[in-house]
Amino acid sequence: MELKGKTAFITGGTKGIGKQVALKLADLGCDVAINYFRSRDAAAETIDLLEAKGVKCRSYRANIGRTEKLASLVNEVIRDFGKIDIFVSNAALGTYKYVLDVDEKTWDLPMRTNAQAFLFLTQAIEKHMPDHGRIVALSSLGAHRYIPGYSATGVSKAAIETLVHYLCHELAKRQITVNAVSGGWVDTDALKVFPNFDELVQQVVDRTPMGRIGTAEEIADVVVFLCTSKARWINGQVIVVDGGWSSA
Repeated sequence: MELKGKTAFITGGTKGIGKQVALKLADLGCDVAINYFRSRDAAAETIDLLEAKGVKCRSYRANIGRTEKLASLVNEVIRDFGKIDIFVSNAALGTYKYVLDVDEKTWDLPMRTNAQAFLFLTQAIEKHMPDHGRIVALSSLGAHRYIPGYSATGVSKAAIETLVHYLCHELAKRQITVNAVSGGWVDTDALKVFPNFDELVQQVVDRTPMGRIGTAEEIADVVVFLCTSKARWINGQVIVVDGGWSSA
């Protein structure tokens, strides 16, 4: 129960990696606040699972792509929990379009929901985060490697990783660490945005030394590790978790 008495706030905490992070943090005794936008039923199911673990938990509906909503979202969490010790920026929106076909809408959606929300939520949360807090953002391999059709989303993930480097310097004086986890190909609904999903998965399996794609639980394990005291000397890093795919 290492994290008993701590409070975590997780965006996109009702499905996939975010849900697994919430459950694993609760296993360590952490109280959990989760954000969602459309998945009301999934939020209710996740809250039931968290309550069964005996921790305090709440869900908050908000479109984090709307910057004007972020301060009130954080204020709601603080009203209910009093503080935020751990912030996991997990919610993401992806668009599928080749870079030469990207229009303003295709560019803005992932940039606002992925990178901009991470920045402005961190600014709002930092005021309520005790010293020795933990901030972890989710990135992806498309931040640095070419993935067909992933253009605007990949750029937004690269922006997240750059923000991690800047934020770690500015928050280090308070012993707050800021890191990112770059997940490889993971078996979640997010992959299904690609029209050639089945072909893509087979290509990943063939290229990955471990011979399969990853699971949400495997990414969440690394995120949760970065939230513990054992990771106190890891700061400003992007941890790649991909079964060896990017080593090929």
